[in-house]
Amino acid sequence: MGHWWERNIVEPGKLPLLLALTAFVFTFVVTRVITRLIRAGKGPFGNVKAGGLHIHHVVPGVVLTVIGGFGAVASDRHGAGGAIAAVLFGTGAGLVLDEFALILHLDDVYWSDEGRKSVEVVVVTAALVGLLLAGFSPFGVNDLSRQELQDRGGALTTIAMNFLFALVALGKGKARIAVFGAIVPLVALVGAVRLARPGSPWARRFYGHRPRARAKAALRAYHHDRRWDRPRRVLQDLIGGKPDPRPVRLPDRR
Repeated sequence: MGHWWERNIVEPGKLPLLLALTAFVFTFVVTRVITRLIRAGKGPFGNVKAGGLHIHHVVPGVVLTVIGGFGAVASDRHGAGGAIAAVLFGTGAGLVLDEFALILHLDDVYWSDEGRKSVEVVVVTAALVGLLLAGFSPFGVNDLSRQELQDRGGALTTIAMNFLFALVALGKGKARIAVFGAIVPLVALVGAVRLARPGSPWARRFYGHRPRARAKAALRAYHHDRRWDRPRRVLQDLIGGKPDPRPVRLPDRR
C-alpha cells in the first residue's frame, strides 16, 4: 500500500493534481454546508449582496479558476507556485461547478430539481480526477506493453476505437458511461452495444422506422430509471440537500 501511494500519488508530477482535487472536494463540501445553513436560517452566514444584487459564489469561483489556471501555466509545477496555483484552481472549480446548473439554465435553480445537475457534475468530476490519480490513462494507452508502445499504429488504433465507443455511447444518451469510458478502457463499449435511450440522437436516427426497437428501448429505460432514480435522488439529496418542492399548479378554468 505504501509503495502504491508513493508511486501513484506523492510523485511530484501528480502532487498538483492531488492538491487541486483535495481543494475541489473540500470547497464543495464546505460550500454546501454553508448554503444549507443559510437555507435553514442557522449560523452566522448569509447571502452576499452588493447594492441589492445577490452575488453568487460562482463569481469568485471564476476569478479563482482564472488565477489558478494562468498561475499553473506560468509556474513550475514542481515548486511552491505550482502547488498554490493548483489549490486556487481546485477551489475555484469547486465554487463554479457547485452552481453548474445555474450557468446551464441561466436561472437561480440551486434548490430546485434542475439544481441536482450541479451535484452530479461535481461527483463525476471528482471521480474522473480520482481515476487519473489512481493511474488510469485516457483511452487505455497506459495499459499497453513496451512492445505495443513501440507500435505507434497499434496505439493510435486503440485510441481511435475507444474514442469511437465513447462517441457511440454519448450518441445513445449514455453520457456518464461515455465520460468514464474516455478514462477507463472498454467501459464505453458497454454503452455502445446496448440499446439507446429514447429521445437520444441515435434513437431518433436509427429507431424511427423500427417500432419494436423503440418500444424495447423505452421499456428498458423505464425499468432502469425506476430501479435507479430513487437511490440516485437520495444520494444527491444527502450530498447537496433536498430541493424545494415544486409549487402545485391549479388547473386552468378558462
